[in-house]
Amino acid sequence: MCRLFGLHAGTNVVTATFWLLDAPDNLAAQSRRNPDGTGLGVFDRQGRPDVRKQPIAAWQDTDFAAEAKDLTGTTFVAHVRYATAGSHDVVNTHPFLQDDRIFAHNGVLEGLDVLDERLTELGVAELVLGQTDSERVFALITASIRATGGDVTAGMVDAMRWLAANVPIYAVNVLLSTATDMWALRYPESHELYMLDRRDGAPVPGFHLRTNRIRADSEQLRGRPAVVFASEPMNDDPRWQLISSGELVHVDAALQVNREVVLPDPPQHQLRREDLSPAVQAAQHTSA
Repeated sequence: MCRLFGLHAGTNVVTATFWLLDAPDNLAAQSRRNPDGTGLGVFDRQGRPDVRKQPIAAWQDTDFAAEAKDLTGTTFVAHVRYATAGSHDVVNTHPFLQDDRIFAHNGVLEGLDVLDERLTELGVAELVLGQTDSERVFALITASIRATGGDVTAGMVDAMRWLAANVPIYAVNVLLSTATDMWALRYPESHELYMLDRRDGAPVPGFHLRTNRIRADSEQLRGRPAVVFASEPMNDDPRWQLISSGELVHVDAALQVNREVVLPDPPQHQLRREDLSPAVQAAQHTSA
């Protein structure tokens, strides 16, 4: 299963250190779990997006690790890929960038021919540069945001409701970020997605966030407010909350959090694990 990580530090520009495969512990073992690509997207002080990604495991690319250590910004989106659709190329590696928004996805959906027809109808098929279901989902969201006059929340809801009604879905967990805001959606319950609310800014001695696949450390964040999203709890902080199925979480520049269940019903064509091919089933490992 691909791993998602998102961090919003409000208006604070912070330096975050990201080791996208938990170096130096058991690198060989970790590379076998999510070996197909790593990426990090951030917005700089001027609000310009900067996406760094490679179609290989992060531990194999020392330059990538060095670059990721020094990136600064207010919002971060990181992704470790376990490929289920699309070749191992940079165009298929998350996160993706469209209309100055950064996007990453965790999950599986089918019916890509139906989705491609919809993207053609909406005039956004050219946004899809690779073969992944993820980039197609992003293009649909981008089209819906454009149609709603730039309203990201309304666009995400519109796009996800279309997907829920028209294509087979196993899981579609997404993170979407601008320079000032971040959105997270979990749908349905097949894959977990968590939020850590650290808006109180209470100092956390030795603050670290890590799983076996994503690790993020930041000295500056220890005493500063932040909201974090991840595919599993990354430390023993009791404030980790499981996002509900169908729930959309929006965090704005002031770190105001709005939570709403926008997809209360399961997909019209919900896939079960046994409906997936053996290769895709194998990719859905969930151990942290």
